[in-house]
Amino acid sequence: MIKFSHITMLLLSLVAVSCSQPQQVNSERQNPFFTPFSTPYGLPPFDEIEYGDYLPAFEKGIEEQKSEIQLIVSDTSAPDFFNTIEALELSGELLSRVSNVFFNINSSLTNDSVQAIAREASAMLARHTDDINLNDGLFKKIVTVWERRDEANLTAEQMMLLDKTYKRFIRGGAMLDAASKEQLRKINEELSILSLTFGENVLAETNRFQLIVEHEDELSGIPIAFRNAAAEAATNAGLQGKWLFTLQKPSLLPVLQYASNRDLREKVFKGYIMRGDNNDEYDNKKIVARTAALRAMKASLLGYTNHAAFVLEQNMAETPEKVNEFIDALLKAAIPIAVKEAGNLQKIIDKRGENITLEPWDWWYYAEILRKEQYDLDEEQLRPYFKLENVRDGVFALAGKLWGLKFIPRADLPKYHPDVEVYEVTESDGRHLGILYKDFFPRDSKRGGAWMNSYRKQSRAGGREVSPVITTNYNFTAPSGDMPALLSWDEVSTLFHEMGHALHGLLSNCTYNSLSGTAVSRDFVELPSQIMENWASEPEVLELFARHYITGEVIPSELIAKMEQSSTFNQGFAMAEFLSAAKLDMDWHVSDTIEESDVIVFENNSLQRAGLIPQIVVRYRSTYFSHIFSGGYSAGYYSYIWSEVLDSDAFEAFKETGLFDAETALRFRRTILEKGGTEDPMDMYVSFRGREPKQDALLRKRGLK
Repeated sequence: MIKFSHITMLLLSLVAVSCSQPQQVNSERQNPFFTPFSTPYGLPPFDEIEYGDYLPAFEKGIEEQKSEIQLIVSDTSAPDFFNTIEALELSGELLSRVSNVFFNINSSLTNDSVQAIAREASAMLARHTDDINLNDGLFKKIVTVWERRDEANLTAEQMMLLDKTYKRFIRGGAMLDAASKEQLRKINEELSILSLTFGENVLAETNRFQLIVEHEDELSGIPIAFRNAAAEAATNAGLQGKWLFTLQKPSLLPVLQYASNRDLREKVFKGYIMRGDNNDEYDNKKIVARTAALRAMKASLLGYTNHAAFVLEQNMAETPEKVNEFIDALLKAAIPIAVKEAGNLQKIIDKRGENITLEPWDWWYYAEILRKEQYDLDEEQLRPYFKLENVRDGVFALAGKLWGLKFIPRADLPKYHPDVEVYEVTESDGRHLGILYKDFFPRDSKRGGAWMNSYRKQSRAGGREVSPVITTNYNFTAPSGDMPALLSWDEVSTLFHEMGHALHGLLSNCTYNSLSGTAVSRDFVELPSQIMENWASEPEVLELFARHYITGEVIPSELIAKMEQSSTFNQGFAMAEFLSAAKLDMDWHVSDTIEESDVIVFENNSLQRAGLIPQIVVRYRSTYFSHIFSGGYSAGYYSYIWSEVLDSDAFEAFKETGLFDAETALRFRRTILEKGGTEDPMDMYVSFRGREPKQDALLRKRGLK
């Protein structure tokens, strides 16, 4: 998952728990945000920043940008690209500096003080963004530059910046009448707070769930390493001699996959899927209904049929109809396979003489049994070969083979938490490219999932070469006792995935910040990340990192063969739970009603239309669907599978020429990774592949063809 660093996207990505007053800043000291950071590479001086620094920096940053914009508006010379579009692009340096630090910290190291600041800052930024977008004087100048664009002799990147700036103002309400502008302001501010509150509730629900087990015989089937981790978690919580399981994936999934205690599986599963739906202070149903209604209202105000039409206008898919057609075609292929898989699992149950009917909390458990029966493969056989440090070094080695990159550990550089690792990234000749932060393990102060973001994006406008500072965050299985962090295959894929996003940011070679790195359409942004996952399972790449953590033995070819043979195992389930979530997202956002819906009725109707079988629960229920209600993926969750069409097809270019073919890798770098959002996504893809993408590779990979 990618999180954009543009202010308006940052507002969508807040995660919070509860609020208290931030500490007061010492009046004798200088606010570290007020001047460019003097640290090596201009990194945030985390140990110097106090909570009381943030709001003054936001306030001053907003005032500075307002002054800069007023200078643009009051300039009496004829509006042109440089004194209007580029001047706007270069404004708000202080505001960007504090925003990038604060919102990354709010996702990775949140607490009561940070949440209090987030609420106030979010409302401030929503108002400020509207002040810019609805500034009549500024918009008139932008229109003048836009109308004279053909005679301005602009570069392709300058033309793209002009085009996106002009459209951003149109989409931001610049052409509305006064009353509609005021209505839009109120909608935007309320949406920013709803997004915050949704994220607060999901994190609070996740953190408060505890399944405490008092007798070890209740843990039958769960591998000893996970039992030890649960015992350690219980001890840390003051529950010596017991076992504690949470809703963090490294704790949740081993119960679902391995616990023969069905009651245990049911409790953790229901704890997970009922987040935000417990009719208490953390309930998200009203927030979901209100958010969907406000988005429909905003779309109508701006002249769009619905929110999905508003969003997709800027994506490769272009229209809701095209997205729904895409999803429905894949559902048609996936659901029958899921039905067959459910039947096979029920046969396993019946064969074992267990007088039960398959339920959603049983699926992972019996699927593991079936995987072992069909392929003689237990996922726990793989973990010893996926020590975190080896996998990390393996993906670094892959980037070295493809693009000559080097990753140099820099323990001397500032970081925000002791667990965080910091790397300087250089070209093969030693030239500095950027800085990469890696934050691997779960904690209560960190939101769930995995994502990439930027503390600073690459640019060179205004005569300044600005190198990127990228962060990648995960919630991986942590070390426990003497046991190192041993990853599941899913976690290995996630590490490769987020590294792809990181490379998109690190290898950016653009002039303008707002076009650089991952600033591309939502259904194109997952191409650089997902293509990296394809390398992870190739034997030549596994040899780079898959070594037994005790013996150092390279993963045996027999295990690799079993991995390949089982690569399409359970794909009906995987596709059905994902596609039904994508369909649910679209259903929420193709609605044009401004009335608040009954969330449970709406969700059930959507899943029924998708054809989801009762043995599978949608990947994200509405009440914890953070991607679309607090993460910027509204009407865009389909983009993962859309991009998988691209990445599957693109990876075949490497299969055709060689996994590490220098010419193919360079072409991918030049046409995709370096370009950011400076060109049309399909044009970039065709420049790399020589043609538009085909679905065949995806269908083969997923076992649907």
